[in-house]
Amino acid sequence: MKKLYSLSILLLLTGLVFGQAPKRKSPQAYNSRAQNTPGGNFLDKQWWLGLKAGVNLSDVTVDKRYSALSPGNYPTSQTDKVYDDFNAIGSQVTLEVSFYFKGFTFSLQPAYRHSVFTYSNNYEWSDPENATNRLELTYDNEQKVDHAEIPLIFKYDIIGNRLRPYVQVGVYYGFLINANKSVEVSGTDYASGGVNEFTNDPVIIGAKDLFANNHWGLLGGIGANYNLGNVRLNLDIQYRKGMSLINSTENRFGSDRLSGIGEAMDDIKINNLAFSIGCLFPMRYLASGFKTLDQR
Repeated sequence: MKKLYSLSILLLLTGLVFGQAPKRKSPQAYNSRAQNTPGGNFLDKQWWLGLKAGVNLSDVTVDKRYSALSPGNYPTSQTDKVYDDFNAIGSQVTLEVSFYFKGFTFSLQPAYRHSVFTYSNNYEWSDPENATNRLELTYDNEQKVDHAEIPLIFKYDIIGNRLRPYVQVGVYYGFLINANKSVEVSGTDYASGGVNEFTNDPVIIGAKDLFANNHWGLLGGIGANYNLGNVRLNLDIQYRKGMSLINSTENRFGSDRLSGIGEAMDDIKINNLAFSIGCLFPMRYLASGFKTLDQR
């Protein structure tokens, strides 16, 4: 009886031991569970905060032309302003707040933008009785305008390696901060007994009243992020297409000094090509020392 009791106890213990043995899981099951861990989800989504800065070039699209002077002996079109395309350097500083999820990024990028564009126009006065008596004038204008902009941008990572190129599209809204205008008048006088060339001192005035208080536009571009430890280095190229007028239609002739030299702003929209570099920092960490970046 004692032997039977001892044998029963031994069989029971053996069953318990084998019943507790760990089951081997397939690699597929393990990987599925790993992807559902907090660390796996962490690598799929992230908030980024950073600062970037750079330079920009501008040109304008003319909707309608205006002038404070009207020639009487030649077509008005000969006095049209000639705008220079992307030849004056501006600057911008941007704060970026972005949410990344599996290759897609939604980004808010408030920025301060200093834009510069230039143009010129020509006038000629002549003596109807003596064609050699004439005066030729050239007006060289430099316009500087500052805006606070709020862009909403959608990005898509083309590949997900350490170097992550992306494409982007978005919309922006700009608020006028300040504006200044410089006008330099030069010319050639053939009516004073010879050929005399001259250049007057530039007329520099505050021109904020000549611009609209706000405007909006569309943007697109390309860029790349480079994962360096827990941070991202960023190179960004954007083209902004203005969709509304940046000038004030009510105050076109509001400056007596500009009207006195024949200057009046056209109805224009501004376009901008911007190049920026910056650094982005992750805002979510699981634990100290955790590598936030996907090293695939």
